[in-house]
Amino acid sequence: MTFLIFIAFALVLLAISFRTVEQGTVAVVTVFGKYQRILTPGLNIIIPFIESIHKRISVQNRSAELGFQAVTVDQANVNFTAMLLFSVLDQQEETIKNVAFKFVDEKNFMQALIRSVEGSVRAFVATKKQSEVLVLRREIVENVKEHLDKTLEDWGYHLIDLQINDLERRLAEWKKRDTSVQAIAEIPGVGLLTATAAVATMGEAKAFKSGREF
Repeated sequence: MTFLIFIAFALVLLAISFRTVEQGTVAVVTVFGKYQRILTPGLNIIIPFIESIHKRISVQNRSAELGFQAVTVDQANVNFTAMLLFSVLDQQEETIKNVAFKFVDEKNFMQALIRSVEGSVRAFVATKKQSEVLVLRREIVENVKEHLDKTLEDWGYHLIDLQINDLERRLAEWKKRDTSVQAIAEIPGVGLLTATAAVATMGEAKAFKSGREF
């Protein structure tokens, strides 16, 4: 009987020693709360009751959508709709440790990431006029990446892309309201983006008689 109990106990221990890690993720193992090692995708073995999986981390590309408002230097409110594409920087041990332990949980990380993006955009927009902001999509994205790259690297992440999705619609709305934009956009060879940029930088369209002169 004792032998059978021992065999049953050994089988239970063996069963709970196996851990499966899904493709595209890694698992961080701790011993009594202290970092120990990383488990890679596939079947892994841990020491029961001593080692435990602290967190499973996705190393795949991830996305997040956000909407927020920024105030321009001329005190105009500009609403932004954006999408972030980001991922874990790499699968090196120090990087995974940063991802696992920098924040209490995933919710806190996402809050910090979104607020960092919003803060960078707002700081940039605060130095521009509303008419300028609407045609500076690329500059906004480059500015955010420049300010966030080091911060995200410290957290173990990399910002792959930031897409400002709402500006084309706002440019169209601007054209409907502004007769100068309408006039320039009607010049042969001139499109919406060029027209709004021209009004933002040069003002009235009356001086231009043709696309060539423009």
